[in-house]
Amino acid sequence: MTRFLDLVCPAAGTALWSEWLTSTAERSRAAADALIDEWAAAATPSGRLAQHVYLSMDGAGLLFHAQWTSDEAHLAWARARRAGVVSRVDTLVPGIERPGLTRTRLHHSVVHDAERPAGVFVVSTMAAGDAEATGVPAPGLLAVHVHLATDGGRAIVVTEWTDASSHEAATAGDVSFKRYTLYHSFVDDV
Repeated sequence: MTRFLDLVCPAAGTALWSEWLTSTAERSRAAADALIDEWAAAATPSGRLAQHVYLSMDGAGLLFHAQWTSDEAHLAWARARRAGVVSRVDTLVPGIERPGLTRTRLHHSVVHDAERPAGVFVVSTMAAGDAEATGVPAPGLLAVHVHLATDGGRAIVVTEWTDASSHEAATAGDVSFKRYTLYHSFVDDV
């Protein structure tokens, strides 16, 4: 499986995270496929560096991670094109809930094991001050990537694990996370 740092574009001025709640694995895959078709058919937006879609392991939704040269470039695209893209997806998969978009910057990464493949990405949202304590090594934990939200108060933490059972053993019932697998990526030429 692809490692998270392989997905990071050093030229990114902003990283965007957005969750879509679909309720079922079938609806998640249908929404992801529809959006991938939209991205593939459209001209590459000016300023977009990469777009990744992850499927939740519980089947309830999708996670999008986009990297743009700047917030302004993303906002220009969103004003001109987002509504059309989303409405075409909603025609195929109605009733998707979209809790919102979080604008972040990659703050730091801690890599414990650069060799083994990641079997699962675990994503948590927490107070920015709590994110610093997330890099403690644990069996099966390969890496930790902390993204600070531009609002200054929150962090999105992406951890890479060898597999879901290693993560489960380390979390002891904590439910403030979601597990994902990478489904598709677009990496644009810059």
